Amino acid sequence: MTEHGRAHVIISGRVQGVFFRMETRRTAERLGVAGWVRNLPDGTVEAVFEGSPEAVQKAVEWCRKGPARAEVRDVRTTWEKSSGEFGGFRIQ
Repeated sequence: MTEHGRAHVIISGRVQGVFFRMETRRTAERLGVAGWVRNLPDGTVEAVFEGSPEAVQKAVEWCRKGPARAEVRDVRTTWEKSSGEFGGFRIQ
């Protein structure tokens, strides 16, 4: 567990076209986590989660599995200090 309340993640595998962004937003909102998620041109998904360290950790753990049709190969996580810049969670 980290003391930081912000994680920047890159998820690779079969993560586009499987409702990954929508389910990430739903999970983040359920956990009370702010930030954003987006598809990248290389086929990965990028997200930033910010909130309590415990909730952010749960969001990152969720990304390791993703929605039912996803096949996650890797989740690269960078832990950062919270910025407080987000008012909610959005899909970019």
